[in-house]
Amino acid sequence: MSKPFYVKYEVPKEIVDAAYEALTIASKSGSVRKGTNEATKAVERSQAKLVVIAEDVDPPEVIAHLPLLCDERKIPYVFVPSKETLGKSIGIDVPCAAAVIIREGEAAGLLKEIVTRIDQVKRGTQ
Repeated sequence: MSKPFYVKYEVPKEIVDAAYEALTIASKSGSVRKGTNEATKAVERSQAKLVVIAEDVDPPEVIAHLPLLCDERKIPYVFVPSKETLGKSIGIDVPCAAAVIIREGEAAGLLKEIVTRIDQVKRGTQ
């Protein structure tokens, strides 16, 4: 299956796994917002440290604005393949199209590493 039109770059599996892990840690020790509306608000208010966007959202127009908004505000974002796994990683039983780390808590070091790796992938130096 091809990637949706809003997916701007290919994310290596280890970054995807790290993003899920960072969300899990931040949801327990920091602060996480769940859902497209909450993610959009956090980005617009420049509160977001990292935005995690699911690739399997249907219809894709629901979250297609998030990467553009993140680029505009210079907020790092990462694509993950599964909205089900995204929901589970933040401790909810339903799929989640997007999630945002507001306060990283104990995931601070991991978050820094993810942001660095994302920058490298975007520049093509990965």
